[in-house]
Amino acid sequence: MNQKLLDDINAKLKAVMAQSPAADLERNLRAMLGAAFTRLDLVSREEFDIQREVLARTRARLAELEKQVAVLESATGASADRR
Repeated sequence: MNQKLLDDINAKLKAVMAQSPAADLERNLRAMLGAAFTRLDLVSREEFDIQREVLARTRARLAELEKQVAVLESATGASADRR
């Protein structure tokens, strides 16, 4: 019996809130915020994470290439010194 009473009260409160000015205010605020966010150059969290992974791979590859260049420069410098 108590659960039915609570469900009835909950349903009535939802109905009152749906017709109240607070619901209109919330919808208007959500619309305004949505419009403001659309004008900003924001990216989703998923896109941000993807770009972060790409950057990490690029940095790792750059470090590898810098090591290879250093090895080649030292080898070239050593053979040039022998001449």
